[in-house]
Amino acid sequence: MTSTGELMREAAAKRDARWGRRITYSPKVFLPLTNLCRDVCDYCAFRRSPKDPGAHTMTRDEVEATLARAKQLGCTEALFCLGDRPETAFPSYRELLASWGFGSTVDYLVWACERAIEAGLHPHTNAGVLTREELARLQPVNASMGLMLESTSERLCAKGGPHAGAPDKRPRVRLQMHEDAGALGIPFTSGILVGIGETEAERIATLQAIRESHARHGHIQEVIVQPFRTHAGTRMARAPEATDDEYLRAIALARILLPDDVTVQAPPNLSRSIAPLVDAGINDLGGISPLTPDFINREHAWPHIDGLAKDCEALGRTLVARLPVHEGWIACAS
Repeated sequence: MTSTGELMREAAAKRDARWGRRITYSPKVFLPLTNLCRDVCDYCAFRRSPKDPGAHTMTRDEVEATLARAKQLGCTEALFCLGDRPETAFPSYRELLASWGFGSTVDYLVWACERAIEAGLHPHTNAGVLTREELARLQPVNASMGLMLESTSERLCAKGGPHAGAPDKRPRVRLQMHEDAGALGIPFTSGILVGIGETEAERIATLQAIRESHARHGHIQEVIVQPFRTHAGTRMARAPEATDDEYLRAIALARILLPDDVTVQAPPNLSRSIAPLVDAGINDLGGISPLTPDFINREHAWPHIDGLAKDCEALGRTLVARLPVHEGWIACAS
């Protein structure tokens, strides 16, 4: 088996040849429009049912106030992240939306994205699995959209697996959304989740599936390589996380297997240092917010941009802000 060090050197060389010495990030505000979700993933600390402590759907006033504050702080991306299809599981949520004049979560999302644009921000929607028709509705009001593929392993969806209670985590369902987004020409973010019980062979298969979808449509602009982190109160609270070696191998494999024009991203708040991430081949740190926490991983605060810039400089890199839609797509649209 190729050593991790060898993989990292190959990945870093491939990254440098295409992306040079820049490490990019997106100044964002994170808007969890609702944390209600019909799925139950064993590792998720974000998801709630209506009667759970912490269950919350942002009001229209909250959305507009958050967007206004984000603009003042220099954010350029409005990330809308929420649970999968809560209206299909929770009548009280349907009634709440109806009282605001919305027939579905997508209706509310369209309204929220329009408010983000009015505030001078670029929306990026990650609303779980959407149909092609829903993607088409959201496309005009989004700079880009996304869905973490996470894993193509059917084994993880079987009884006892972390995705057993999550119909929207079935690989064929998530792959279909990748295909629909590609057919519509939507700049798209995908990703893998490392350490939820998958093997390295399954990680490679997931990266290959993303690569194949991109080969058909040319729409994958970035792939997040995200480590699983434990959360108290979840079924996987005591599950072992991926080792540093496993995680760095996954990053390096992503850079080696994916096309040169696809950004490889790792979240800086989920690692002790960005140095090994850079050494493994990333060229992007994803969205970082000066206003809102990482609602998916609340225990892990965003690093300060000034500190990240100094860390990049120490590595011989330059930290550069970007928009949620990457430069290649901007050039295509202009």
